[in-house]
Amino acid sequence: MKISELKDRKIAILGFGIEGEATLRFLKYHFPDKEIGIIDQKDGPEYLAKLAGYDVVIKTAGIPKRLVSQAYTTATNIFFANSRGTIIGVTGSKGKSTTASLIYEMLKAGGIDVKLVGNIGIPMLDELRAPESAGRFYVCELSSYQLEDLNYSPHIGVFINFFPDHLDYHGGFEAYFKAKKNIVAHATEKDYFVFNPDYERLVRLSGETLAQAVPFTDMLPFSENAIPLLGKHNVLNVRAAVTAARLVGVSDELIEKAVRGFKALPHRLENVGTFRGITFYDDAISTTPESTIATLEALATSRGKVGTIFLGGTDRGYDFRELTRVLVAKGVRHVVLFPDSGARIFEALRQTSGGESIEIFQTREMREAVVFAYQKTLSGSICLLSTASPSYSLWKNFEEKGDLFQRLVKELA
Repeated sequence: MKISELKDRKIAILGFGIEGEATLRFLKYHFPDKEIGIIDQKDGPEYLAKLAGYDVVIKTAGIPKRLVSQAYTTATNIFFANSRGTIIGVTGSKGKSTTASLIYEMLKAGGIDVKLVGNIGIPMLDELRAPESAGRFYVCELSSYQLEDLNYSPHIGVFINFFPDHLDYHGGFEAYFKAKKNIVAHATEKDYFVFNPDYERLVRLSGETLAQAVPFTDMLPFSENAIPLLGKHNVLNVRAAVTAARLVGVSDELIEKAVRGFKALPHRLENVGTFRGITFYDDAISTTPESTIATLEALATSRGKVGTIFLGGTDRGYDFRELTRVLVAKGVRHVVLFPDSGARIFEALRQTSGGESIEIFQTREMREAVVFAYQKTLSGSICLLSTASPSYSLWKNFEEKGDLFQRLVKELA
C-alpha cells in the first residue's frame, strides 16, 4: 500500500511491539495530525473486535493472519511498496541474522550505501521517515511471520536452510514452508534467488520461481580459516553472503576484508569466558534441535568437549531423538532441562542407548542451572547454553535468556 493511499483512511495498528511502535512513528511522520488507533493483545481477549470501524488495519507480523477476518496490510508490505531502494531479502530457519549482517558488511566494504533492517531488530519503516538517497540498498532479514502475507519479493532473495520451526504459529510444516517460499513468489526474470543446494525443497523452488536461480558458491575466494566464526553452518552462511555480494558487484578482495573483520553477533556461539577452568558458551539463539546439533558439531571440531548443556523451553513439538543421540555420541555428561520441552527431552534421553548415563538436573531457575554447571562440569571442558527450544516458557526472548546466563556465570564464578 502506497503512502498516498493511507492519507484519507481511518487506520489502526494491530499489535504494538517494536514493529507497531515503528509503524506509528512512520504514520505520524507522514500524517502528523492523523489519529491512529492502537489495538493490542494487552487490551484483553476480545481485542480483535476493536478492529471494526477502521478502513485500514496494519497488522504486526507476530499476530497470525488466520486470526484477522478483515482486510489488512503489514509494515513489511508498506516498506516494499514505498521504498525506492534495492532490497536483498534473507530468510531461512536459522542463520538469517548472521547472513544478513555478513551481506551488509560486504556491501559496506564495497562502498555501497546500505542499511540493515527487518527481523534483526531494526524496523524497516524507520528508514522511510526521511528521503532515500539514490542507489540505496537494504539488506532485510525476513521471518516467516513477515513473509506469509508479503505481496512483493526482494530483488535478491536468499534462502539459507529449512527445517521445522514456528509450527504452532503457522499450523504445520507445509504451511511454514509456504510462508518461507513467498520470498520469491512475486519475483520476475530480473530478480535473483540465492539458495542452498543441499536442501531438496530449495532446489525444487529454484526451478519454480521466475527469478534467476543462483546456488551458493562452491568455492570461497579465501581460506575457510579466514572466517572468524565457528562451525560448518557459519561457512554456509558466508557462502550465501559471498554469492549475494558478488551479484551486487562487490569484489572478492573487499568481500574477504569484510569477512576477516566480522564480529559474531551476540548469543550466537558467544564465548562468555573461562571461569574455574570451565569455558562457557552462550548460544541462546539456538532454539531448534537442528541448530543445537550444529553448535555441538562446531565446538567438538574446534573447541573441545561439552561437559554440560542447558536444554529446554517452549514446547513446539520438536523431535529430539537425533539431538539425544548426538549428546550421547559427543560424551556430554550433564544436562540441565528447563520446562516445558525439558520433559520430552528427558523421555528422549531415557529411550536413547547410553542416555541413562547422563546426569539430568531439572529446574526453572537459571541461577540453579549455573550453580549445577559449576559443581559438575570438569575443568577443561565446556558448559553450553543452547536450549533447542524457544525461550518463551521462562523468558521474554532469547536475548533475555542469554543475558541472564552470562550475568550469572560471571556473578557465581
